[in-house]
Amino acid sequence: MPAVLRPYLRLARADRPIGIWLLMLPCWWSAALAAPAGALPDWRLLLLFFVGAAVMRGAGCTLNDIADRDIDARVARTRGRPLPSGAIGVRAAFAFLAAQALAGLLVLLSLNMFTVWLGIASLLPVAVYPFMKRITHWPQAVLGIAFNWGALVGWSAVRGDLGWPAVLLYLAGILWTLGYDTIYAHQDKEDDAVVGVKSTALRLGDRTRPFLWLVYGGMVALTGAAGALAGLGWPFWLGLGAAALHLGWQAATTDFDDSPECLARFKSNSRLGFVIFIAIAAGQWAA
Repeated sequence: MPAVLRPYLRLARADRPIGIWLLMLPCWWSAALAAPAGALPDWRLLLLFFVGAAVMRGAGCTLNDIADRDIDARVARTRGRPLPSGAIGVRAAFAFLAAQALAGLLVLLSLNMFTVWLGIASLLPVAVYPFMKRITHWPQAVLGIAFNWGALVGWSAVRGDLGWPAVLLYLAGILWTLGYDTIYAHQDKEDDAVVGVKSTALRLGDRTRPFLWLVYGGMVALTGAAGALAGLGWPFWLGLGAAALHLGWQAATTDFDDSPECLARFKSNSRLGFVIFIAIAAGQWAA
């Protein structure tokens, strides 16, 4: 890309697409879950969710970096980001945030009115998340509430309402985020302790492993309940079993003092999410 655009793309984390997948996949899960029995999800809807996730993830990262620019300057892993490094000014960052939010709104307005209002409601957890690490050790819970809103939006975009399968899938996604983002937070626990930032990694410490077993077990159970309520066929259960094995592997083997390993395990959740999407879509097709 042209050099003038690169700081903005870095501000939106376009060079690190894992966040796009983790935001998009709950939308895809729910759209597949809401599809008629024997049918696959509408590819045009999946494409819209991809575009929406890309721009809104970028907007979220931009807002987060504006709020955290002073903290980021004091953390080794983040001091090279565009705002603390001076590559982008605060006014330019706000303008970029507005442009991304407008693009996300245009995507949202292409959906039914119930979904439009549901999507607008997601702005509250998105707006408060960057500040939660200052007041609670559980910012990962707020991230889960915001990042998995697509599990509600995907269903409503197809059916125009909300159903229990979507609600259960949303709760499953929140537990999933609590797990993977706690692993991610272990990368920064030493710097976070110095600058006074809170996280589940600092709160849990040596209790992280049993916590992962708890939240990942709940994620599998709730996803299974959503699939059962939706009447998914046998391929879903095979895929869910594979996902459960992967989550168990994360919980059992992650070395929380090894930052590169924590990052790798965190990133593996995008592959897990695609496995679950394929399982739901195949289960609906076979129903």
